[in-house]
Amino acid sequence: MGIVSTTIIFVISLLVGGLGIYVGARMILGRSTSYLHAVVTALIGAIVWGIVSLFVGWIPILGALLALIAWVGVINWRYPGGWGNAIVIGLIAWIASGVVLWLLALLNIVSAGALGVSGA
Repeated sequence: MGIVSTTIIFVISLLVGGLGIYVGARMILGRSTSYLHAVVTALIGAIVWGIVSLFVGWIPILGALLALIAWVGVINWRYPGGWGNAIVIGLIAWIASGVVLWLLALLNIVSAGALGVSGA
């Protein structure tokens, strides 16, 4: 895979991940939130997920759980409402990203997977 196609996949994945977080934050917070804020949150979340996975990802179950907690922690840090809201925003982000990626995959635009949303 070349640098251009890798960059396109990165950008699409980041935008879809940001969209998922945006939808989740908008639904839970009930007020206008910035899509750019969500994309930056997705980027930070992906970086934190990657760093945590690098150091503890090799530990069965616990590694993935710690990476997930770190990702939700980024959402908690970037949005008001505490851990409960962050968990629900993350869950909605995961579902919304999955739906968008499924639709894009059906149209043969991208394969399923979103940067900044764990497991999507």
